[in-house]
Amino acid sequence: MSALIFRPFVIPTGAMEDTLLIGDQMWVRVVGASAPSRGDVIVFRYPMDIRQTFVKRCMGVPGDHIKLVNKQLYVNGKKLDEPYACHKTEYTDSYRDNFPSEPNVHVSEPARDMLANHVLNGEVVVPPDSYFAIGDNRDASLDSRYWGFVPRANLIGTPWRIYWSYGPTAAPAGPSAGIDQVVDRYQNFFAKTRWRRILMPVRGYAVN
Repeated sequence: MSALIFRPFVIPTGAMEDTLLIGDQMWVRVVGASAPSRGDVIVFRYPMDIRQTFVKRCMGVPGDHIKLVNKQLYVNGKKLDEPYACHKTEYTDSYRDNFPSEPNVHVSEPARDMLANHVLNGEVVVPPDSYFAIGDNRDASLDSRYWGFVPRANLIGTPWRIYWSYGPTAAPAGPSAGIDQVVDRYQNFFAKTRWRRILMPVRGYAVN
């Protein structure tokens, strides 16, 4: 049996709100040879720049058919009940919320390949050794809609538990940014620490 390995990870954006918040710090269970299931929260190397690490929810495994209609996600023809998903804009976007369709913003070349070669009857079909990942904050997430599938080789693991959570700091860029963050944490440690989130487990949601 291989050793269980954990890696720290900090949530940098609001793409997974309200499941994960900016400033959540968590342990990620390295997956090894195991594959994610639909509904799992996954951590992976960003396909467009593997130096970056992303966290999203896996909503499509190989062979799945995916579409969104007026913000509602369908998998294999089934309309999903998604208590974890949130929408923070009232308007419906022609591409973001009705997917797949003709992009109205810039999308990466892998996303264009997905739209050109992996769409059948108005649904994206997930190819072998690939996953469709999407943020819980559906209206503000850079995800598979914009850069295509997550290759299995890019998977790192699944979040296990939040060990600390601290509210975001609007620190200026430049040489003083690091010092400003230290000062902020010294001055606001008790006020900005989200005590209720400490040791909170991060669980997937079974999608059948």
